[in-house]
Amino acid sequence: MTSPTLPLIDIDKISYTPGGVPVLRDVSLQSDAARVGIVGRNGSGKTSFARVLSGLVTADQGQVRINGVDVARDRRRALGAIGILFQNPDHQIIFPTVEEELAFGLHQMGQSKAEAARGVTAILNQFDRRHWAQASIHQLSQGQRQLVCLMAVLAMQPRVLVLDEPFAGLDIPTRLHLERVLAGLVLTLVHITHDPAAVADYDHILWLEQGEVAEQGAARPVLRNFETRMRELGARDDLSDLAG
Repeated sequence: MTSPTLPLIDIDKISYTPGGVPVLRDVSLQSDAARVGIVGRNGSGKTSFARVLSGLVTADQGQVRINGVDVARDRRRALGAIGILFQNPDHQIIFPTVEEELAFGLHQMGQSKAEAARGVTAILNQFDRRHWAQASIHQLSQGQRQLVCLMAVLAMQPRVLVLDEPFAGLDIPTRLHLERVLAGLVLTLVHITHDPAAVADYDHILWLEQGEVAEQGAARPVLRNFETRMRELGARDDLSDLAG
């Protein structure tokens, strides 16, 4: 259960400066919303935010707690608190077969071989993909590999799922299928995107600009201001600056 004194997502003034380059500065987010959108231009720090939020990298300052778990300090418990679905499934997949890939996270959580096998069977049954168990990953399409990644994360039963531009490169039917799957999940989604339409019906929006929070709050006003700002930038001849 969520701590009675903390929101499900509790991000307190995180800063991230890899190699001395400031990527995130003083970013905070406290939310119990079921659907949270993170918007911003390319290079605004969205992907770094996703990785810090998921505990894949550690902030230089500040703290991230999901369901009361410090994701940087307690990696095993963090696996059951938050998962991430990357833009490119090939950056996430490690093992040659579907069942091996699905079992990996469960083993990382400390489950025995038998427990992990039951978890793999359960998630394959949930998605009606029992026939995929021994399938070779390299024989699957990109959309199918993305679904394997999603199943692998969901097998660990996280409270929060981070989506880092998960539909890039997918054809329309595959995207629509994955969108339906995600819409039906009973957990909190944090969707990282540059496309305001993808999160227009979300509960809470955080807009990142050059690694800082430009604005956050209800979807309609924040996305309206974000789109206005993007149109302003689009009206400029920014490309001319590249020639200097």
